[in-house]
Amino acid sequence: MESTRTLINSPPLFTEQRIISKPQNRIGFCRKNQKKFEVFCTSETLKDSVIDLSSAKKQNSKEVKLWGGRFEESVTDAVEKFSESISYDKALYKQDIMGSRAHATMLAHQGLMTASDRDSILQGLDEIERCIEAGEFVWRTDREDVHMNIEAALTDMIGEPAKKLHTARSRNDQVVTDLRLWCRDAIDKILSCIKRLQVALVTLAKRNEGLIVPGYTHLQRAQPVLLQHLLLSYVEQLERDAGRLVDCRGRLNVCPLGACALAGTGLPIDRFMTSDALGFTAPMRNSIDAVSDRDFVLEFLSANSIAAIHLSRIGEEWVLWASEEFGFLTPSDSVSTGSSIMPQKKNPDPMELVRGKSARVVGDLVTLLVLCKGLPQAYNRDLQEDKEPLFDSVKTLTGMLEVSTEFAQNITFNRERIQRALPAGHLDATTLADYLVNKNIPFRTSHDIVGRSVALCVSKHCQLQDLTLDELRNVNPIFDEDVYEYLGVENSVKKFASYGSTGSERVTEQLGFWANKLDVNR
Repeated sequence: MESTRTLINSPPLFTEQRIISKPQNRIGFCRKNQKKFEVFCTSETLKDSVIDLSSAKKQNSKEVKLWGGRFEESVTDAVEKFSESISYDKALYKQDIMGSRAHATMLAHQGLMTASDRDSILQGLDEIERCIEAGEFVWRTDREDVHMNIEAALTDMIGEPAKKLHTARSRNDQVVTDLRLWCRDAIDKILSCIKRLQVALVTLAKRNEGLIVPGYTHLQRAQPVLLQHLLLSYVEQLERDAGRLVDCRGRLNVCPLGACALAGTGLPIDRFMTSDALGFTAPMRNSIDAVSDRDFVLEFLSANSIAAIHLSRIGEEWVLWASEEFGFLTPSDSVSTGSSIMPQKKNPDPMELVRGKSARVVGDLVTLLVLCKGLPQAYNRDLQEDKEPLFDSVKTLTGMLEVSTEFAQNITFNRERIQRALPAGHLDATTLADYLVNKNIPFRTSHDIVGRSVALCVSKHCQLQDLTLDELRNVNPIFDEDVYEYLGVENSVKKFASYGSTGSERVTEQLGFWANKLDVNR
């Protein structure tokens, strides 16, 4: 028969711990056996669920809160359920433990705890992290959040030394430290995803050398462009997205730990030591700002939103191009879906979802903006609500980037269909205007001459290159035999020469730049 533990109300969180005969999959409590921590588990095996093992709980009593010294009554079940954040902020466990390690090490260095207490804390934190990652840790709603869960579990495990860990620290500076560390890691992950998509786009461009497609403005045919040029325009957008995230990472990489609740502390802590240990560039200068600031989250979600809009635009273009009306692009079966009623359908669903999920990322930003707009300075409990939109934004954007990369790796462009479609739309009209400018005709006059030439084509149901020289001279006598070197989409593309243009030589330069920058050749 399994033993249980008895909760002792005074002092809080001390427990009488007994060995359970058959360890199972979930950690119930730990005990210290000399210098080795041994984990003993309850027979409960509820995945990711919250469980209270105390007999006091079974007697409708609640565990005394770590902050509960001045309170005579426990919060109601409704308040506890409404206030908890452990259901989502447990995602910060690794950052929370990292911060606690650095804080404990600093406290010992400053003489605010003994080396022995520090070592016990560090060993206990190591064991808690192992239990969490093994899925053996029990997250409890009555312990409210990730910080209290870990601290209370540490107290259960090692006793008195754990009570020293919160010296010169508040949950206010603790949570924002965790959040900055989490955002730093998340940005690194998103940057990696952006690079993979850029590589996929550059690889796709290299596979489609020389393919000319219609370029559009107002969704109307405008000028011929190389497909490579269009694909590289996406790469440029993504590079700006990466740059915004890198800038954001630089600004958020300052350390709030040691700001405490808002006013700092009179204890002799070394904030520079903890900042260095956690890889921050410096501690934050102002303790009130340290716990109040969520600009870094707003900036992060803003950068995510712009990136999501870029992905949505790519998705929109590729969805259009995959339609029967365009027929320029065919996704492979591996990135397509069918219809439950129409057996002939082949839908580019991933990019439709990319387009749709951009709304979530923008919504996450709006949620944070509205959350922060009316808050007075220093920490307010409202800021507990910053995490779910943050986590959702990162998860959604990461998924969008990953599936866009998959899609880019599994599409083909239909050369024959594109080439058949190219003649329509008089795409070489602007190049013809350039021809006239080279003949010393003012551009506005050239524009008018070419406009009348196009009108003649419309009346004859032909293209500019189909007009005879006599027909062109009837519009304006300046035309000569060399005009045909400018007409037709192939000739038109060859004439583009300005830096960054769609001319073949310029696009080759652009492609070479990105292939080298992204190590695509390697």
